Amino acid sequence: MSGTLADTEFVVRTISETILANETYFGELDAVVGDGDFGYSLARGFEIVLDQWDSFDRTDPGVFLQKVATTISGRIGGTSGPIWGTAFLRTGAQLKSKETFEGEDLVRALRAAVEGIKARGQAELGDKTLLDSLVPAIDTLEAELARGSAPSEIVKAMAATARETADATASLQAMRGRAAYTGERSIGSVDAGATAIAVLLEALAAAWPA
Repeated sequence: MSGTLADTEFVVRTISETILANETYFGELDAVVGDGDFGYSLARGFEIVLDQWDSFDRTDPGVFLQKVATTISGRIGGTSGPIWGTAFLRTGAQLKSKETFEGEDLVRALRAAVEGIKARGQAELGDKTLLDSLVPAIDTLEAELARGSAPSEIVKAMAATARETADATASLQAMRGRAAYTGERSIGSVDAGATAIAVLLEALAAAWPA
């Protein structure tokens, strides 16, 4: 599995369009135990990404991602801006100066994004955050690469893992964010961020060339 700038653009555009299409849904998920602004905040950031699409530096995939990260960080409010911006920034840093990248490069880049999210959000696995679906999805990516699976199958497997683990966050008590203030009342509902990761990967799996 290898990637190019064109592949990176495809992923970011699909993510951006999917976030806009799910603005209301993500907000409703967040409103169960949070403040309900998750969908709105994400949509406003990625709306700007699409508006400024043609202006981003495309020197290489990493530079492109870092420019997207700057836009996200500057436009998304609350805690989502720093967290999602950091994820894109850390991913871009690992892919910078690479005209093409291999599967192991992507795994390393996504692991760096996870570490950035942990540092920014002071969160760990099991805290009922997007990490609870993102990390298992990256583990699946690494496992499928080791098996030599085709790219389309890899993305499908990642999406399936993300959905399963996002749904499983319903059994967890929120330990970070506004939802943490609800204590045990947060048990029984899925985490909005973890579910967003599943929705985004499902969209990528559906759109990925066979």
